[in-house]
Amino acid sequence: MTLGAMAGEIGLIFVSDWQIWGIPGMILAMIISIPISVALGVLCGKILNQAKGREMVTSYIMSYFINGIYQLVVLYLMGSVIPIIHSSIKLPRGYGIRNTVSLLQMRQKLDELLAVNVKGVRIPVATLIVIALMCLLIVWFRRTKLGQDMRAVGQDMQVAEDAGINVERTRIISIVISTVLAGFGMIIYLQNMGNLSTYSSHSQIGMFCIAALLVGGASVDHASIGNVFLGVILFHTMFIVAPKAGAVITGDSMIGEYFRVFVSYAVITIALVMYETKKRKKKSQAAEQLQADQQAAGADGKGA
Repeated sequence: MTLGAMAGEIGLIFVSDWQIWGIPGMILAMIISIPISVALGVLCGKILNQAKGREMVTSYIMSYFINGIYQLVVLYLMGSVIPIIHSSIKLPRGYGIRNTVSLLQMRQKLDELLAVNVKGVRIPVATLIVIALMCLLIVWFRRTKLGQDMRAVGQDMQVAEDAGINVERTRIISIVISTVLAGFGMIIYLQNMGNLSTYSSHSQIGMFCIAALLVGGASVDHASIGNVFLGVILFHTMFIVAPKAGAVITGDSMIGEYFRVFVSYAVITIALVMYETKKRKKKSQAAEQLQADQQAAGADGKGA
């Protein structure tokens, strides 16, 4: 997800430099992000195939590694090697991108498209249509051969391989698809915000998305569309309530913001601990059941 976000940001930087705004700018940024996302997804997939069973730690370190390359490209190569025309987005030294790139001329263009005002409340119809189409795409994709293969690989790689599924190829394809969609999502998110934090936006979005999924009831092995919507509602509610609660408890609004960060990370930690505890409990129960079945079979054999 973080890798795809970086690809989306690079697309937005080029679009901002070329001064292509609005919906055409968003579409062009998505087109630019696709080859970058695919390349990063393939690299990520091949590395994770060599680190089966340790994907979480490997992915975490990989995001830092790719982030270093991203910083090198954006901080030094853009403007010196990669042509950047407008000085408004370059650092004063003549190369490198500023900490913040303004997207005001693109801000909420998707939200304003087909927008409907109901009693003073603006409903972003186009954005809701995009979300609905993505949900339908996922529902359809799950029923395809590739979608079924991905589900089988996610449940048990050994069983999937025994069934004739090319596990490593399927994992790479799933990671590439996820990376490309993450780039699209990042572009939509940043056009809604109206500005791009060049060196930090991608690092924040991954944590927020994972936290929202876990709050919505998703686990490492399973996540549904319902988990996404419930998680987004609960996580945004937490963002509103937690700072105020921290400010009331401590009497300091700044400490309230730290309280919000603490709660956000605590939610991820608790959800992962609960998932691991539940997983181990199921394994223990399965082992006990297997042992009981073996003992019962032995007793029946002796009786016969």
